[in-house]
Amino acid sequence: MSVETVDTLVIGAGQAGIAMSEHLSKQGLSHLVLERHRIAERWRSERWDSLVANGPAWHDRFPGMTFPDIDPDAFAPRQAIVDYFVAYAQAIKAPIRDDVAVTSLHRKADGPGFTVETSAGTIAARNVVAATGPFQRPLIPGLVPADVPVLQMHSSRYRNPDQLPAGAVLVIGAGSSGTQIADELQRSGRRVYLSVGPHNRPPRGYRGRDFCWWLGALGKWSAETPTPGMEHVTIAVSGAYGGQTIDFRRLAERGMTLVGRAQHFAQGVMHFADDLAQNIARGDADYLSVLNEADAYAQREGLDLPEEPEARQIGPDPDCVTDPVRAMSLTDAGITTIIWATGYALDFSWAQVEGFATETGRPIHKRGVSAIPGLYVLGLPWLSHRSSSFIWGVWNDAAYLAQHIADRAGNDAAPQTA
Repeated sequence: MSVETVDTLVIGAGQAGIAMSEHLSKQGLSHLVLERHRIAERWRSERWDSLVANGPAWHDRFPGMTFPDIDPDAFAPRQAIVDYFVAYAQAIKAPIRDDVAVTSLHRKADGPGFTVETSAGTIAARNVVAATGPFQRPLIPGLVPADVPVLQMHSSRYRNPDQLPAGAVLVIGAGSSGTQIADELQRSGRRVYLSVGPHNRPPRGYRGRDFCWWLGALGKWSAETPTPGMEHVTIAVSGAYGGQTIDFRRLAERGMTLVGRAQHFAQGVMHFADDLAQNIARGDADYLSVLNEADAYAQREGLDLPEEPEARQIGPDPDCVTDPVRAMSLTDAGITTIIWATGYALDFSWAQVEGFATETGRPIHKRGVSAIPGLYVLGLPWLSHRSSSFIWGVWNDAAYLAQHIADRAGNDAAPQTA
């Protein structure tokens, strides 16, 4: 069987792969992008129907193209995001090959470069960029056995309320996905329980500026490492229903029952940690800290932004916080569905290259450049900065990697002197 040869192979045609293709083309570097299904597949088939971007349209995009027919301050719906990436790939003439899955990656035994096995044959590549993003393997903790008579699904499989059997729903995980799904279910008339763990709860907007604007003004997008102890703390922010600050008290006022972290399950009963009030309070503290930083910045820079004292008003704790549920029979609560909004794990098991990843499977790299010559990663959280896993952030990281690949090609082509 013949082996196809390419200079640079990009694996994945989501936001990372498309950004990588654009910058490789700008450098005049030949390349091929492989996509296991379709462009932006995770946006197509692994997100709920009503999903919108969590950042405004002026922010969640590449520099070279705006969203057509969407107000810059609005939040693009899921299908518009898919259409955007498809149109962008066409505009830059990205050499994308759909429906080709990568099954393994090895270093070549007879020289530099890599041998890549795919569902369509073997490819030899001098460089490989793993642009598969952070949402690779859905995580469902093994708390509730599979034989318990409730429907269990990860948030990546949730589509809409009509998909679920009649009855109450327990949503575990109160980041952006879990909170938005719980909110939608409650608005549909469902009885909803929401398990709230440690989280950051920023304002959607403040003093006439979106949270994304404040992150830039306060220098937080350019942070190179997360705050110590906050590496795995989720962020509860939403662009749904026109964009709103997530307020767990307001959800409780509308009838949602908040509970602490799901701790263990036995004999039909879910047990929750006694941490709900603490988690809510810490989220409030994070929220107020953003307002304090924003006020200080506006004063320091002399910005004429309208003051917003009402943003600091935090209501009383609801009964479910002051008198929390510590144990709950799923049957007695009428719960027929558990939605696990518990995040994802990285899965680079196909990259069978010694020294590429740690024992836990996390790639070893510096700004996306691995210790293996010619092997790169792109699109992961905190790859170089806080912005790295966001649309415009991955675009900047791709520019850096393309320059690195170009420099490497130039060094290899340079004449050798004695």
